[in-house]
Amino acid sequence: MKNNLSSLRDLASAFGKAPVDPDTAVPSTSATSDDSLVYSTDSGRINQQQEKTVTPSDGFAKVRRETKGRKGKGVVVISGLGLDNKALKELAKKLKKTCGSGGSVVDETIEVQGDKREVIQQVLEKAGFKVKLTGG
Repeated sequence: MKNNLSSLRDLASAFGKAPVDPDTAVPSTSATSDDSLVYSTDSGRINQQQEKTVTPSDGFAKVRRETKGRKGKGVVVISGLGLDNKALKELAKKLKKTCGSGGSVVDETIEVQGDKREVIQQVLEKAGFKVKLTGG
């Protein structure tokens, strides 16, 4: 090891890093750059590409009724489906149309307004899901 570190190349080799050639260096704004970069004066705010992962299903679609945080209004929450966002939205549309009520997709769950657990159970079983009613 050199005792005299006269350049960055010598410093990089002292720490076991391969020296970087400026001719073949990748610009810092590329997708292969450091993932912790948040802002660059070269290109502004850097939007990170985050991969959406779907939680795998345990084989049961859990259907429960909730009222907490909804001013006493009841909704049926369906979770544990193991579907991607597009498939969840299609299934939610089918469930809302069958129940004749509103609802939404929140994270990896479907919320349908009202207490229509039996109807939702039948629709999910026809779609090939094993359904487990949870809660009271």
